[in-house]
Amino acid sequence: MIDTLKLEVNEYLPLRDVVFQTLRQAILRGEICPGERLKEIQLAQKLGVSRTPVREAIRMLELEGLVTTIPRRGAVVADITVSDLEDVLEVRLALEELAVQIVCKKLTQEQLAQLKSLAARFCETLNEGDVVKCAEADMKFHDAIYNATGNKRLIQILNNLREQMYRYRMEYLKDRDSHQILVQEHAEILEALEQADERRALDATSRHIARQKEHILAELGKKG
Repeated sequence: MIDTLKLEVNEYLPLRDVVFQTLRQAILRGEICPGERLKEIQLAQKLGVSRTPVREAIRMLELEGLVTTIPRRGAVVADITVSDLEDVLEVRLALEELAVQIVCKKLTQEQLAQLKSLAARFCETLNEGDVVKCAEADMKFHDAIYNATGNKRLIQILNNLREQMYRYRMEYLKDRDSHQILVQEHAEILEALEQADERRALDATSRHIARQKEHILAELGKKG
């Protein structure tokens, strides 16, 4: 589906980053499918740029795990695999549990207000029906929890992991039956943090991630 690509121009970003964001969004939305080749010349011509920013963007996509290089085939969009999902969620669970433990001890009223606002915004995006906006709103809610820890290293690691989780989050949000469950789970996490109840926060976080894992594994099983 490379023929549908259009460069998402941003005059404040280097050209390689603009190309990267354009390709990344196309992959995450499913406009460029798993297994599809990314040919530098074809992409450069379609986007109206030279091969250099395309080559650099593909390398950045490899670092995110969205693209892999196969001998004699070149760069292709990576498959969504069960193994990758399990690895990512295993690490995410451990780090998010650490995050909520820290936040329970130091959440400010300002940070709490921000979390409530982001949870409300997530609900709004569900009504709008745009999966990409839903995924971004979901990420912002979790990002606010990470940032509330004040632990720069933890925030950095979780942000890197967030990018790897994005494709799986998109798969989960495509199922409208999951939406109200997510709303309820966000509310449970938020209430536990507000009450500084570490045990409840840990339990709610664990259920939240476990349910996503179960659902996505089931969907991957259907496709496999």
